[in-house]
Amino acid sequence: MRPEWEDPQNKYGGRWSYTFKTGKASDTTWLDVMLAAIGETLEDEGENEVMGVVINIRKAFWRVGLWTRTAGQPPKKGTPAAESGEDKDASKKRLEKIGKRFKDYLKLPETEQVEFSGHADSAHSGSSRAKAKFAV
Repeated sequence: MRPEWEDPQNKYGGRWSYTFKTGKASDTTWLDVMLAAIGETLEDEGENEVMGVVINIRKAFWRVGLWTRTAGQPPKKGTPAAESGEDKDASKKRLEKIGKRFKDYLKLPETEQVEFSGHADSAHSGSSRAKAKFAV
């Protein structure tokens, strides 16, 4: 898999992200989120939703993102989720649970939010900062 929106495995996915507007990028934060993804603690067993973690470091800010296989849309016919009868609400709830765990690993205060946006929305807007679909 390539870390691009256009990759077939990412085409229908999205990402949770949080932008840190102050300070230097934290190696500890990055490591905590990476280890959580590798250890599969961001999602429940068998979900296979988390695709990867990215970090963007700029002069004025840094952003951590967690890529997912889906973006809260109804499951495709022939997939295990569709065969199990999962609907759009169940998909969104699964993503929100992952987003809450991601927020916990980022050690953010309750008042801060992580935002979710679909890759298709980002690709159409021409920016990785497409309007958030939802936040936790």
